[in-house]
Amino acid sequence: MPWEEGFVTDTVVAVDIPTRQRVINLILNEGPQTAKQLADELDLTPAAVRRHLTALLDDGTLISQEQRVYGARGRGRPSKVFALTDAGRSEFRQSYDQLAIAAMRRLVSAAGPNSIRELAHDQLSEVERRFHEERISAPEAPAIDILVDVLSQDGFAASIRPLHSGDQLLQHHCPIAHVAAEFPVICEIETQLISRLLGSHVQRLATIAHGDGVCTTHVPKPLPTPKIPRRK
Repeated sequence: MPWEEGFVTDTVVAVDIPTRQRVINLILNEGPQTAKQLADELDLTPAAVRRHLTALLDDGTLISQEQRVYGARGRGRPSKVFALTDAGRSEFRQSYDQLAIAAMRRLVSAAGPNSIRELAHDQLSEVERRFHEERISAPEAPAIDILVDVLSQDGFAASIRPLHSGDQLLQHHCPIAHVAAEFPVICEIETQLISRLLGSHVQRLATIAHGDGVCTTHVPKPLPTPKIPRRK
């Protein structure tokens, strides 16, 4: 890991390593963070946060970008948030490589573009199978909680962000981000699966494969059942 180099060469840097790992883990599990959010969550001073962020930006682990705002934007410039780069994510054992992409290109060449769609369905059928198994073993658990658990088992570091209009299903890590970037139909099939499993018309707002800091899927609240007026 790039942040482990200091153990041998620099005692001061070595002291910083656990905190920098905490910064990285927080961003991995919670998505892009502002400097203030990091300072509050990790109980650090603003100066300490800036020092760690500068080091992680310099070694290519993090990138700074404008915070995405969903809905009406308030006054002032958007806050800066810090997100993991591909290099930073690679420290968490990405499960893809260039061989996988080359093999899928060959598959498309031999069997046509629909072959990727069929492959995505086959791979995601395992997610669906485990989801239904967990629903049987925990029938009272909310469906979205079960889906978060199943996705996290596969390395997607999933969580839920409650909103007034429903929930956001967040996937803070994507083990196949490079593959999905070249074959976006994989994200499309995954979105369809999420919609089917949750019984809701979900909306994919952002994906890591598209360059966003976190995959974000909006799951709206169910519409209330209209009351049928009584006949007089």
